[in-house]
Amino acid sequence: MENVDKPLITMAITGDVMLGRLVDQAVSLHGVDYPWGSTLPLLTNADLTLVNLECVIAANGRPWDRTPKVFYFHADPLAVDVLKAGGVDYVSLANNHSLDYEEEGLEEMLERLDRAGIAHAGAGRDLKGAMAPAFVERNGVKIGIVSFTDNEPGWEATSKKPGTNFIRIGTGGKYFDRVKRSVEAAHRDGADLVVFSIHWGPNMRQRPSTEFRQFAYAVIDLGVDVFHGTSSHLFQGVEVYQRKPILYDAGDFVDDYAVDPSLRNDQSLLFLFTASPDGVERLEMVPVLIGDCQVNPAKGHDFDQIAERMQMLSSEFGTQVDRLQDRLAVQLQRRPRQTARQVGQDGD
Repeated sequence: MENVDKPLITMAITGDVMLGRLVDQAVSLHGVDYPWGSTLPLLTNADLTLVNLECVIAANGRPWDRTPKVFYFHADPLAVDVLKAGGVDYVSLANNHSLDYEEEGLEEMLERLDRAGIAHAGAGRDLKGAMAPAFVERNGVKIGIVSFTDNEPGWEATSKKPGTNFIRIGTGGKYFDRVKRSVEAAHRDGADLVVFSIHWGPNMRQRPSTEFRQFAYAVIDLGVDVFHGTSSHLFQGVEVYQRKPILYDAGDFVDDYAVDPSLRNDQSLLFLFTASPDGVERLEMVPVLIGDCQVNPAKGHDFDQIAERMQMLSSEFGTQVDRLQDRLAVQLQRRPRQTARQVGQDGD
């Protein structure tokens, strides 16, 4: 007999949150609530909020100069209070900016996040720390999060040096074994649900490659409940595999980036999951618009554009996205597993 009293939680997940450069200046002028705009109630009302933090929060360190790099994202320590104001419970640190201010900046950021009680995964003082799952719990539901990146191979943590949880994308070999061990560790330590977060792939791409889709399927097959991708700066379609949602890319959420007039990287979504210990039961998405270093719910023509693009991109995966009054909803229907050949026939 079904347990009608099983606990439910709401989990907010975003794309990239970059609190440096002009966002850093805006915070100093307008306060720690400013970057979240009118999305703030949505974030703070969720039981848990998870983001990809794409900057270094530190007072110390110097710009990375051991390999070529164009952009360096650094935020004042006050940015920790920005995260707290937004109700952020967890940040992913496996990305191409966590070592922008070298190991000193990373280690200071880890200490500041720990003191603030903000969970993190994906970068650490050594490989063991970078691989370790993070855990957050609400209403009796324990979420384990593991975080990876295929960016900046020179930043890969080792047993003797700090860095990120770097992998190469594939469904076999030592790197996929690392994925498997991290997911198993999350389950072994009591996670009811596991979120897999990865910062991967090229910028400004609207669709995942065949290789990325096959990798996401293999990760779900390991026992992952939510696949959370970032890095493209554009949101991509949602796929439902084995009744599990795959966000190939969640796009951006807070930044000061230049806006491509055609691809519109200032248009994105806030992803709201309803989940129980049995899995994700519902996914809703709130279209948002980034402007003036702040994110707000999208309205009018921007809302329509985001909704239509998400419906179109998701339909390519056979995913139905329904339009509600102020948000979108994904049907988590069961789909038959696709073979590698079938994915290849769908195209990239």
